Amino acid sequence: MEINHGVSGSEEATSLLTPVESTASLPVVFGTAPVNLSTGATFPVNVPVLCYSFPAADKSFGYSDDFAKYTLSEFMDSHYRLFNLSPVVFVNVLDPATHKKTVAPAGAPLVQGMATIKVEGILKGSVVVKSTTTPDTTYVLDTDYTLSFDDEGYLVVSVKSGGSIGSETTLQVGYDMLDPAAVDSSDIIGGVDVNGKLTGLELIKQVFPRFGLVPGLILAPGYSEDPLVAAVMTAKASMINGVFNAIALTDLPTDEIMQYADAPAWKNSNNYTNTRQVPCWPMVSMSGKKYRFSTQLAGAIGATDAANNGIPFASPSNKALKANAAVLQDGTEVFLGLEEANYLNTQGIMTALNFIGGWKTWGNYTGAFPAVTDPKDSLIPVRRMFDFVINSLILTYWNKVDDPTNRRLIETVTDGANIWLNGLTSSGYLLGGRVEFRREDNPDTELMAGRIKFRVFLTPPSPAQSISFVLEYDTSYLAALAA
Repeated sequence: MEINHGVSGSEEATSLLTPVESTASLPVVFGTAPVNLSTGATFPVNVPVLCYSFPAADKSFGYSDDFAKYTLSEFMDSHYRLFNLSPVVFVNVLDPATHKKTVAPAGAPLVQGMATIKVEGILKGSVVVKSTTTPDTTYVLDTDYTLSFDDEGYLVVSVKSGGSIGSETTLQVGYDMLDPAAVDSSDIIGGVDVNGKLTGLELIKQVFPRFGLVPGLILAPGYSEDPLVAAVMTAKASMINGVFNAIALTDLPTDEIMQYADAPAWKNSNNYTNTRQVPCWPMVSMSGKKYRFSTQLAGAIGATDAANNGIPFASPSNKALKANAAVLQDGTEVFLGLEEANYLNTQGIMTALNFIGGWKTWGNYTGAFPAVTDPKDSLIPVRRMFDFVINSLILTYWNKVDDPTNRRLIETVTDGANIWLNGLTSSGYLLGGRVEFRREDNPDTELMAGRIKFRVFLTPPSPAQSISFVLEYDTSYLAALAA
């Protein structure tokens, strides 16, 4: 028998756990990228990639200013360069193995030993270089010539000294090139391929297991105008991995909706009406570059959250856009007055307003409004705070799963969660909040089975949508004339 002669000590686990807060504005973006410009070991296709900077995203996916073709480039430019935010999870669905087209060999003049093919999307591994004078002669890569891309993403064929090209003045160059137009809504929606691999939006469930980060925003710029894509995005925003919640930022088509008054009917007839969805119209532009509104809304949301310690209690409405115009897809400028913008807001559509202080986001409602008026379902910041609180509670108390169902466990959860909610309240992020363990919610049969339930009450502040001043003529001040 062991004898403990003297003074000893031991430790117990801390009863109050430090809260783990969710990444409320982490964007997960699905789209197309010029992966032929990627400098990674392989082309990232249907693989979530976490990028903390523009150079990291550029290395993984390549970059092009042709946002109409390469939608991930649009988001890279807006989020990293214009809004200076990070990180972002990107999922490229453009597969060079299938979304490509073949271009037969054609003449390319040599200038100072180099031939530049002014076409975007050329796949290096497919390039064939032949002689113009002797068509049966095919030159050898790295022996007769080298391949590289210039700053504009164009392929450059450089003649190697000592090779077989000699005094040729023109080369015959053939290749395969990316075909972004071949990517359709089914690629974004995805599913499970014949090998059991997840593709498209199904990959949202891999974000947390891969990176330990909870998705906050789901986007598919250029594709969310498709009602089927938007519906799947919205569905995937609920119960991610069976427990987490996010919100989908979706666009209304600016090639179909040419007038603001037509947007509500299109929104309703195509079911952009979910509480986990923010419909947006029109597009915006900055110095000639056009951005889908959802892309810049993600930046406005991220910037607003960052200014509030990552707590999503403030509305993304009336926040700065990085834009100097609102436009349709064809570039036609859209000018909305306050009345028109407010009309869209009352129909649950986020828009752009240039009224006081430059171009701003304008709108507080989810797509569920006006059919749904419950604040937690209709107001964007209230909806996001509910998601933030439940996601954070799940992250904090997950390690208590399978602990003994006893009084200590119940007190650990209630005490810790109440202290955290009190902190959010004292900081102004909540008007109030509490957690209760109620006996009526936990009958003996449930407790015996190890199932316990807590009630969480919270009141996030609603956005001050209307501030009114009442003016009255006061005759008592006339006395000042005789003073």
